[in-house]
Amino acid sequence: MAEDSSNGWQLTESDPGVFTELLKTLGVPLIVDDLYSLDSESLAALQPIHALIFLFKWIPTSGAPTSAQGEFDRDFAGFFAHQVVNNACATLAVMNALGNIPSLTTGPQLGELMSFTTGMDPQTRGIVLTSADWLREAHNSLSPPSAISLDGLGLPKTSEDAYHFVVYLPSMGALYELDGLKEFPVVHGSYDETGEGWLKKARETIEARIATYPAGALEFSLLALRDDPLPVLEAQLRQLQAANNHSAAAETVVKISTENSKRERWAFENSLRKHNHVGLVHALIVALAKAGKLESAKTSAKSTMKERIEARKAKGADLMDD
Repeated sequence: MAEDSSNGWQLTESDPGVFTELLKTLGVPLIVDDLYSLDSESLAALQPIHALIFLFKWIPTSGAPTSAQGEFDRDFAGFFAHQVVNNACATLAVMNALGNIPSLTTGPQLGELMSFTTGMDPQTRGIVLTSADWLREAHNSLSPPSAISLDGLGLPKTSEDAYHFVVYLPSMGALYELDGLKEFPVVHGSYDETGEGWLKKARETIEARIATYPAGALEFSLLALRDDPLPVLEAQLRQLQAANNHSAAAETVVKISTENSKRERWAFENSLRKHNHVGLVHALIVALAKAGKLESAKTSAKSTMKERIEARKAKGADLMDD
C-alpha cells in the first residue's frame, strides 16, 4: 500500500448506503446492509445473502496463510482481481463479489467490463478494472470532497491506520476469501449445503478472525451483500391484498415502510457526503463563539462522540459474542 499510488481513487466509507448507491450505479439489483450480529436469526432475516464484506485494520503480512487462516487456491476458476492502486479496495471488493454471483443482472457498462476481463490473470484484471474511468468516477462520487489541503505547509507527516475490505462468499461448494492484496484467493474449506449453508462456515471463519483483535476493538465492521427485498415484499403485498388477508398485508406494509425509510436515510446521507460543508461549519463556529456558546457546544460534541464510540464497541462485542 504505497502512499501515493491511488491513481485518482479516493477513500470511501464502510457504509451500506454508499455500497448500495454504487450497486445502483452499476445496474445491479442488490443492496448492502449492516450486520450487527452473526447469529443465525440475524443472517436468516437478510437472506438470500450472496457475500459478506469485511472491513478490518490492515497489517502487512507476507507469504501464504497458515493452515488456521485457510489455504491459497492457486487454480481458482472464478473471478478474482488484484488491488493495484490504493483507495480502490471498497469497489474492488464489490467487483470480486459480483464476479462470482451466477446469472447476475448488471448494467451495460459493467457487463462489458466483466466480459472484457474474462480469462485475464488477477493482476491484469485489477489493472483493467481500476483503469476504467467510469468505474472510478462512480466510486469517487460517493467520497467526501477534499475540503482542506495541508500540502505545502511543511507540516510533519503523520502515519494513519490503513483499513481494507475483503469478501467472503461461496464458490464451488467451499467458502472463499477474496482479498485483492493477496496473490491468490483463500479457501476456508467446504460447507454443509443443508441448514445455514455457507453462512455457518463464514460465521466460524469471521468469528475466529475477530477473536484475534483485543476486546472492544473498533478495527472491523461487517456488511451483507443481499437481494433487494422491496420487489418481493411488494409482490407479497399485492397477493395478500388480493386474498383479503388484511392482517398479513398490514405487517408487510410495515416492512415496506421500514425499507423505504432506510433508503431515504441513505439518500440523504449520500447527498451530505457529496457536499463541502467547510463554509457552513466555519459560520456556525463563529456564531457560537460570538454567542458565548462555543465551549458548551464542544462539551456536548465530545459527549456525543463518546456515546458513538461506545455504540461501536457494543457492535463489535455483539459480533464477537455470537
